[in-house]
Amino acid sequence: MTVSEAQSDLFAPASIAPQFVEARQKGVSVPGYPGGALPQTMADGYAVQDIAIDLWPDELVGWKVGLVPPQHRERLGVDRLAGCIFAKNVWDAGVEPTPFRAIAGGFTAVEAEFIIRLSKDAPEGKTEWTSEEAAAYVGELILGVEIAGSPLKTINELGPPIVVSDFGNNDGQILGPVIENWREIGWEAMPAETFVNGVSVGKGGATSIPGSPLAALAFLLGHVASRGRPLKKGMLVTTGASTGIHDVAAGDESTISFGPLGEVRCRAVPA
Repeated sequence: MTVSEAQSDLFAPASIAPQFVEARQKGVSVPGYPGGALPQTMADGYAVQDIAIDLWPDELVGWKVGLVPPQHRERLGVDRLAGCIFAKNVWDAGVEPTPFRAIAGGFTAVEAEFIIRLSKDAPEGKTEWTSEEAAAYVGELILGVEIAGSPLKTINELGPPIVVSDFGNNDGQILGPVIENWREIGWEAMPAETFVNGVSVGKGGATSIPGSPLAALAFLLGHVASRGRPLKKGMLVTTGASTGIHDVAAGDESTISFGPLGEVRCRAVPA
């Protein structure tokens, strides 16, 4: 028996998910991956995520889309991943920086996002989508920030199956300005730059998302339908980190500038 096979035999989603849920509810870190045996495939990771979604005492109102790092894509057979967003972790940006938690000993980062709000229910059972088909389901395009966060400090280092197993490493969503005329102005006119404590840490924009934000939406429409959780009208979809993933700690303040389209400010506070 190989080491991978031995780990697979010990892998227990029903034991792992409650430990992540409890740590998130308490706002505390975990010393290592709960249960010890790591998920080896994306299906393993989503098995944990599905149990955690059902355990979490809040309404599922959206999903995040992230990229699978290139070195993992051939082995895992995918280039994108999904995580879950809940109602109490969605905030509207204001004039003052929006506070969000940073779990001591865990992982916290900010990501500049182009966020889609669905205009209508997606059909059940449709698991293959094109970007053109996905475009018909866009109600609003919103500028915002994903708060990437987990009780597990090494979540990104351990690989995509581990990332998806803990909510896709999502801990919140900040909604900023709506781009009313997004279909007319084009993706190349949507820049983004992230600043942490006044220092620029990443530049990009809507064109940094492979295939455009609509490609990310097309992936998610099919992915969640395959899990029996088709997207519904009003749900939010974050389409990918357009300037990168930028680690922050309690006390750090971030400004995400979308050039002439607006900006979103936020501040990490202790959990």
